[in-house]
Amino acid sequence: MQILIELNRRTTMRYLLLTIGWLVAVVAMAATGTWKSTTTGTSVSYTTSAPTGTAATDVNGKPMTIVYLENLPIPKIGQNSNAEDVAWLRSQGYQVIELDYGQDSHAVSPLLNSDIIAINNSLQSGKFCGRDCSPSRSYILMEGYRISRDIPYYHDDPAVYNYPDGYKNSEGDWLYLDLVYPANPSSPVPVLVTFSYSNSYATYSSGKLTAANKHKRMYLPYFWGAFKDSFVEGASAVGFAWAVCDHPKYCDWGQGKYNGGANKSLGAIEVNPDAARKVKSAIRTVRAVGRDLGLNGDVAVTGFSRGSTAASLAVGDGMVEAYEDGLRGLYTDESSNVQCALLGPGMFDYGQALQSSTEYTNMKAYVNAVAGGSWSMQGALATIRTQASAPTLFFYNTDDYYKDNNKNPQGLYATQASLMKARLDAVGTPTETLTDYSSGHAVPQTIAQLQSMYDFLLKYVPAPVVSGIEECVVQQQKSPAATYNLQGCRVGRNYKGLVIQSGQKKWNR
Repeated sequence: MQILIELNRRTTMRYLLLTIGWLVAVVAMAATGTWKSTTTGTSVSYTTSAPTGTAATDVNGKPMTIVYLENLPIPKIGQNSNAEDVAWLRSQGYQVIELDYGQDSHAVSPLLNSDIIAINNSLQSGKFCGRDCSPSRSYILMEGYRISRDIPYYHDDPAVYNYPDGYKNSEGDWLYLDLVYPANPSSPVPVLVTFSYSNSYATYSSGKLTAANKHKRMYLPYFWGAFKDSFVEGASAVGFAWAVCDHPKYCDWGQGKYNGGANKSLGAIEVNPDAARKVKSAIRTVRAVGRDLGLNGDVAVTGFSRGSTAASLAVGDGMVEAYEDGLRGLYTDESSNVQCALLGPGMFDYGQALQSSTEYTNMKAYVNAVAGGSWSMQGALATIRTQASAPTLFFYNTDDYYKDNNKNPQGLYATQASLMKARLDAVGTPTETLTDYSSGHAVPQTIAQLQSMYDFLLKYVPAPVVSGIEECVVQQQKSPAATYNLQGCRVGRNYKGLVIQSGQKKWNR
């Protein structure tokens, strides 16, 4: 009898321990709480869920994370239920953090961008809603969207930048892109493509090629997190898919040398035809892959800083044979044209750079040694031939100087934008500018600035979704007869929420 009692006690204890362990695992797997939203001014509920498939982690073992924005007051393009899409994301190995906006009327474009900025700011520190997150492999998705990660788009030629030494004699790595798209869409959608301004590059350790710096295109401390850049991820709220591509310079920025050149002789520049071949292959890849995911074939490009220099190579309509590479590029039967471009500060004509700058001196040495002294191929202006070039919006601050001490009095990037704008204007291609929205090397962040960028995008690439906001206006330009939300943006008839009309605050239901 005593033996039986002891066995029962041990069995009960073992059961209790197993139960406690299971409960601890469940608690670790899923948690709830609230997060303070800057968009709504309220606390929104969150739920965290661990992956159900093999956990996807970055090179440092940090969990790849999807922050999933749901119950938004905008038409939902992806027709699956949120539960289906979240379950799918978890099955792909992602940790998912759902933010439930409860149909709050403020959670529309571009008001939602302030939350995108706040989320990325937290993700780049490695945590969000109490969870460890990868600062280099975390994404913000709106409800109805899924992600196809690590799509190869170009086989890098290691002889272009010849860095590092172990890599230059290899077959070369692939460059990759990530594509975020509405699953089971109600109608086909266009895509906004950007090129990272955080480099992925080959790394050798102990004589072996490692993955230490592959897939750095979303490295938030050098990318969207550091610069409070929300435009691309926010494009889903106006009906776009989006893609982020490895930067064409597959080399540690500031490094690289051409054959016969000194160490770092290609530092801080990307060279053609290599860069243009990669940009065009990326666009072709997005078109080809996107066709099977419900995209309609319309492509817009955008970029900031070195990402703008890359994106600008897609603007021109002229065929440069050296840019069309079928040996290392993909989907050569697809078009590499784009419908429009939004270009931040970048280098579009190296020949017109400040002559004391690193860009000018390095590029001059390169073109003399490798490109037969021809500057024309080293920049976006080479392919702008006719009115069929892509309509382009330029955004920059006129006081955005390069880091060199000898400053261009107009600002380096203002000069570069004016050169490319003049070329497009000369052939009759529409252009717009957004300038002095802040100071220095920065991206637009306010509601009015972002709205003007989305307006330009939608002018040339119509999407099936519109937000509740029709027009953002400056405070002193208000019409007393119009209706505005609390952020000072004019709203349409379908806008639901707190508004100001004729100076009076009221609910528009």
